[in-house]
Amino acid sequence: MFNIIGCGNLNRCDDAVGIIVAKALQQFLAKQPHPYVYVYDCGTAGMEVMFQARGSKKLIIIDASHMNCDAGAIFRVPGKELSIQPNPSYNLHNFRWDNALAVGKKIFKDEFPQDITVYLIEAANLGFGWELTPAVKNAADSVIVEIINIIKNYV
Repeated sequence: MFNIIGCGNLNRCDDAVGIIVAKALQQFLAKQPHPYVYVYDCGTAGMEVMFQARGSKKLIIIDASHMNCDAGAIFRVPGKELSIQPNPSYNLHNFRWDNALAVGKKIFKDEFPQDITVYLIEAANLGFGWELTPAVKNAADSVIVEIINIIKNYV
């Protein structure tokens, strides 16, 4: 099984890029189904990322980044490089997808994917709004094409 997870906030301009990519991939799979590929919109819920990732052999996560580099820059990073243990607290609102990668592996062990790639797309605008900026829209389109090619070649 191969799971793809889009993360972000649809009300925060470029922060929505992961969800927009996921929705485009869902539309692709509706027209060209693949029996082993599933796409999820997990919004900003790290716990949902952890549970949707469970049981998959391959996992891709797509999200916006804000590292003060060129808007629309695309970073493909192995999941193990971004896995972060959460700070101890009683508040799950701060449990993000990077925490989900660390905790999921610890809890689910062999049921958690080993093959994890994270696509980060550098945001230009994280303010309130519903539109992607042009640079991020172009990057999203490139990531969609790249992931569709991965899906087509997945056995």
